[in-house]
Amino acid sequence: MRTMIFGAGTDLGVHIDGANLGPVQLMNDLQAFYKGESMLFERDKDIIKSRNLSDRRKNEYEVEEFNTELYKNMVEKIKEEYFPIMIGGDHSASIASALASAKVNVDIGMIWIDAHTDYNTFETTVTGNIHGLPLATINGYKNSDLRYFHNGKIIQPSRTVIIGARSIDDGEKDNVRYSGVTVFTTEDVKEKGIEAIMDEAFQIAGYKTKGIHVSYDLDVIDPDTAPGVSIPEFDGISEEEAMKINEYLIKHMDDIVSFDLVEFNPLRDINRKTEQIALNILAQIIRAVENKKKIEKQIYY
Repeated sequence: MRTMIFGAGTDLGVHIDGANLGPVQLMNDLQAFYKGESMLFERDKDIIKSRNLSDRRKNEYEVEEFNTELYKNMVEKIKEEYFPIMIGGDHSASIASALASAKVNVDIGMIWIDAHTDYNTFETTVTGNIHGLPLATINGYKNSDLRYFHNGKIIQPSRTVIIGARSIDDGEKDNVRYSGVTVFTTEDVKEKGIEAIMDEAFQIAGYKTKGIHVSYDLDVIDPDTAPGVSIPEFDGISEEEAMKINEYLIKHMDDIVSFDLVEFNPLRDINRKTEQIALNILAQIIRAVENKKKIEKQIYY
């Protein structure tokens, strides 16, 4: 299986600027060792981005248009048996990447590593930031306007796990509570330990599915350690815990069919701290996919 990196250079899903620059920065950094194929999608610079927090459908058309193009290209490459790694950009781009994986792989589960549950709807969102709606959209919970481009299955909430949540909007809580999604908070992670949480997450997301989509939002990490995100939330996991999650993912790479790393905002980073963590995560995942490819070749021959 070949690796394909998709850069999703968008910050249209959040009123803060800068997440669109993250994929460009990280993809440039990766050139030092990554020799595989890549595609970069950048938002139209002529778009006048809305930052109006009272607008509950901020940049809705522009987000859907960006995701349509990303989705079509990802579906094509996944059908060609590439392993997709999507680098965001704000988390709204994961609507395209997760549903592209679901379109080709059909019955998959999902692990959503994030400080936020991202389960808002246009009715419950407080800010109108669409990066707070993607998980509900991917699970088929309202927000159909954000997935017009997708005519395949959604990813079932009962096969979806959120890890590291610590910020849920008041109106969003009922959406999460009645969805069937499993939520492990940051406190759960610290009490039970990474290994136990990840074991449970893989059992749920992998139960009677054909693989797991992993979406890793850098804001799950405490902003004292990783400040370069658009919407930081304090009391997050440590860098050590973040890398332990990655180590677990690498050990279970055979169960993973697609991967996102999102929300790196270079304009908010300090001393490139977040950039280095993001690079470490990506480098480990890429090497794991490459090693998987080598093993498959050995078995084939």
